[in-house]
Amino acid sequence: MDTPTPGTRPPVDAVDAVGPADPDPRRWWGLAAIALAQLMVVLDMTIVNIALPSAQADLGISDADRQWVITAYTLAFGGLLLLGGRIGDLIGRRRALIIGLIGFAVASALGGIASTGGILLAARALQGVFAALLAPAALSLVSVTFTEPHERARAFGIYGAIAGGGSAVGLILGGLLTEYLDWRWCLLVNTPIAILAVVGAVAFLHDRRAESETRLDVLGAVLASGGLLAVVYGLSEAEQRGWTSGVVLALLAGGLFLLALFVVAERRVAHPLLPMRVLQDRNRAGALLSVGFTTVGMFGMFLFLTYYLQVTLGYSPVQTGLAFLPLTAGMMTGSLGIAARLLPRVPARLIMTPGLLTAAVALALLTRIQVDSSYATHVLPSLVLLGIGMGATFMPAMSTATYGVDRRDAGVASATVNTAQQVGGSIGIALLNTVATSATAGYLAVHGTDAAAQAAGVVHGFSIAIWWAVGFLLVAACAAAVLITARPAPRVVAELPAEAVATPV
Repeated sequence: MDTPTPGTRPPVDAVDAVGPADPDPRRWWGLAAIALAQLMVVLDMTIVNIALPSAQADLGISDADRQWVITAYTLAFGGLLLLGGRIGDLIGRRRALIIGLIGFAVASALGGIASTGGILLAARALQGVFAALLAPAALSLVSVTFTEPHERARAFGIYGAIAGGGSAVGLILGGLLTEYLDWRWCLLVNTPIAILAVVGAVAFLHDRRAESETRLDVLGAVLASGGLLAVVYGLSEAEQRGWTSGVVLALLAGGLFLLALFVVAERRVAHPLLPMRVLQDRNRAGALLSVGFTTVGMFGMFLFLTYYLQVTLGYSPVQTGLAFLPLTAGMMTGSLGIAARLLPRVPARLIMTPGLLTAAVALALLTRIQVDSSYATHVLPSLVLLGIGMGATFMPAMSTATYGVDRRDAGVASATVNTAQQVGGSIGIALLNTVATSATAGYLAVHGTDAAAQAAGVVHGFSIAIWWAVGFLLVAACAAAVLITARPAPRVVAELPAEAVATPV
């Protein structure tokens, strides 16, 4: 049975997803708390990148170990998302969000005052652990709090803009804090953000624990976490060791094997960590595939464009961060100005597909960059178009992936969206960086290795990798166009006849 997109008639097994007829009058203040939590998680994926050179010099971290400042966070985050989502279903999403926020704040403070590289790495891993708990809780709270189609569209418009544009905010904030204060503030800034989010969650958010789920699937948790950890770690190591490395191949093969065992086990246990009913829906599958393939291209673009602006064009960290502002503005326009207005009336695929094609065109334009290209003529137009396309994509994709799910599965369904983002981003960084490096080496083999050739070779490598990113966005567009079939439905979900929502699972 297909799951409807937001604004569509819910299936008969989604009684809990419809929610109460009278919405909480303070729900928009609750959304502000959720938005702060999501912003904190997303910007932490990029804010530390700009601070890394200063942190490495200050703490004496070796070149071989510096990658772990990034990898420790992504490993824990990506590997524990499904477990974090199910814990939220069991203990309540509001409680999971608050615990995650407090833990994230403490871990961030620990990293901010770190006196050694080891303490910083441990703090980053702890950030990932608590991010895996709070991120699915935040998304599922949006899903179960906003059920009226037009309100849901606006709420997911805000959430989608933050989820898509938070990385650019991280680059801006990281540049400002690193250049004008100290790299430590790139971590310490999370503490006041988390405190505000906790206050908002306590005051304005409400949730109840699903009564039908009383046990945690330990076997599923071990298999899923182990498999995702191995895959994400293998992808991160591919960037350093190469795709033919025995370590990389063993990690990827082992991770895929554990995930295959996980699927088998989930079909047999009484209380699965990830019920297959969550995935056995073409609309949700289309949304997840679109998100995954899209983030492959997005994360790669952030990496290459950051290097291009700083290394090739000579931008400072602050200038680099500010250069991404048009992307954020485009995200807000695409998410709130376009998708949120259209989603209650237009099928999601008719928003996502043009959005993804627009983003693909933007990246194709970005392949024209040269060593001496102008930001205004070669980068700015691409960033604006890319932001609009991504904003029009992420908002309906996230809403579609979480709509119509039983309340008991809301957390784990949200975790699958975050997992698709995290794994897609890991693939993007590892795969596209390998493509760029190989293309640069091939260019230098033909044109020599003088300074001019090296600069041109690096830009050539970026351009080739961005073409690959274009391909991934086109695949995402195909997934959205073919798999997402649900159509909009009446505006007021609460007025559905009782017989339409009376049969639980």
